[in-house]
Amino acid sequence: MNKETVMKQLNEMTLLDRFLFSEVMEDPEVSQIILEVIFGTEIRLLERPQAEKEFHKTPADRSIRIDVYAKDEEGNVYDTEVQRQGKGNLPKRSRLYQGLIDSTLLPPGILDFNEMKNCYVIIITPFDILGLSYYCYTFRMRCDEAPEKSLEDGGIRIFLNTRGTIRNSVSPELVELLHYIENVNGETEVTFESGRLERLHKRIQVIRNSKEIGVKYMQRWEERLLDREEGIAEEKARMLLKGISIIRKMKNKGMDTEAILELLAEDEAVVLQIYHLICEYPDSSDETIYQKLNLS
Repeated sequence: MNKETVMKQLNEMTLLDRFLFSEVMEDPEVSQIILEVIFGTEIRLLERPQAEKEFHKTPADRSIRIDVYAKDEEGNVYDTEVQRQGKGNLPKRSRLYQGLIDSTLLPPGILDFNEMKNCYVIIITPFDILGLSYYCYTFRMRCDEAPEKSLEDGGIRIFLNTRGTIRNSVSPELVELLHYIENVNGETEVTFESGRLERLHKRIQVIRNSKEIGVKYMQRWEERLLDREEGIAEEKARMLLKGISIIRKMKNKGMDTEAILELLAEDEAVVLQIYHLICEYPDSSDETIYQKLNLS
């Protein structure tokens, strides 16, 4: 059976699975603990975090849908993402995300750009974007001529590597959190050095085992499977229409069925059926021949 048609169980998921990550991060307690461990400071969220929040300027522009959006009491915003596979696009993807989020941070009528709050884009991965073995890479705007000088524009991008090895630049609690994110699912036997992470795990287990999230996951999986099946059907239809067009052109050039079959190497019955429909309805469009083929 194709692996894409096999539903992964909720208990098999870790926080690197986007569905589970988005669901648990909508819980204010979970989001707050994870952000506090990442930043090593107390954070008080202003409102309930939002999963799959969409940003765009106009319908014609490229839109984005971020994993989890949160705002603290000081107005700073946090976009927290998980990315299981490296596609080599995270630097520019994070730039786009930060730019579109920034465009919403200054309300109309506010003239002072210093009113913009900080925007943190946090991307958690099980791979190392720079290959330097750090757990955390933090990027701010700096000056080429004076690298020690930061622009202090409030735009910060953070890449967290669950497989880092250099511990001297991060807290032991962050290392433990990153190991947890990649390796702990609902069936993993685990003990914690951090009481805060133990509390986090218990809260995640409650959410993971809730009837509500089970139903939501089932619905999401069924929608994804249906979308995939519709995509396959659309591709088959596109290829069949292309085949009808090719067979019509061959017939118009005077080729008989034997010559067409020799060149196409396709299903003989289908080719013959298309050929005979084109002969019977010579003025019909490819789309009409396709419909008649389906009806027959």
